[in-house]
Amino acid sequence: MSWFKRVKEGIVTRTEEKKEAPDGLFVKCPSCKKMATAKVIHEHQHVCLNCAHHFQVGSAEYFHILFDEDQFTELDANLVSGDPLQFTDTKAYPDRIKASIEKTGLKDAIRTAHGKVEGQDLVVACMDFNFIGGSMGSVMGEKIARAIDYSLEHKMPLMIISKSGGARMMEGALSLMQMAKTSAKLALLSQARIPYFSLMTDPTTGGVTASFAMLGDFNMAEPNALIGFAGPRVIKETIGKDLPKGFQRAEFLVDHGFLDFIVDRRELKHKLATLIRMLKQD
Repeated sequence: MSWFKRVKEGIVTRTEEKKEAPDGLFVKCPSCKKMATAKVIHEHQHVCLNCAHHFQVGSAEYFHILFDEDQFTELDANLVSGDPLQFTDTKAYPDRIKASIEKTGLKDAIRTAHGKVEGQDLVVACMDFNFIGGSMGSVMGEKIARAIDYSLEHKMPLMIISKSGGARMMEGALSLMQMAKTSAKLALLSQARIPYFSLMTDPTTGGVTASFAMLGDFNMAEPNALIGFAGPRVIKETIGKDLPKGFQRAEFLVDHGFLDFIVDRRELKHKLATLIRMLKQD
């Protein structure tokens, strides 16, 4: 028991031991360093109220943000990667997949679903960076292909939300083949005149950027998202020159014509529904 004495004023104050806040109660913004309760951040679509920094979130959060009343039907939920190359690095690939499933509760780095967005039908494929860095393997390519097939069959627009470190090295050339596979499928969607919206979030890199992420009828991004093929450090070391300020960030890419526009996550649902309604009038 500690006591604090102010003898001059004749005051004796009993002080209690410091109480720690429960883990996860407060969130510190990595951009402005301001603190906020996790509840407030969640209520504002995981966007900082002080500086508008967009926290990294996964498919569960995006489905909650987009689909009316959080109602959706997931597609191909049980697809799991095999081990075609019997790959082993610090651990065997099947063990890495099993550990990622147990850690995240996901079967792979992407989930696909369909539902209503302000009453408009939409198929959404959303990546989860927590599952092996959102890496693109055979399952991701297959789930995107099947989502496109569902869009074609039911005449529904498609949205892909990208958040990826690139191709999954444990599947070698098979992961790179998904670039051609998904791009060819998207060509069929274009021929059928069914809209495809691509939303790039932080980070969107590697083979994902080099294929389906940049093939949208509307290519959009969240504020300050890192978007590119190779990372800025690799590019700087390769060319031996300093890169422009903001290089590979969403705002830089909009200024240079690589993106159509930037959308705040808090406005995403309404803007997406507005685009779908607008395109229906054609």
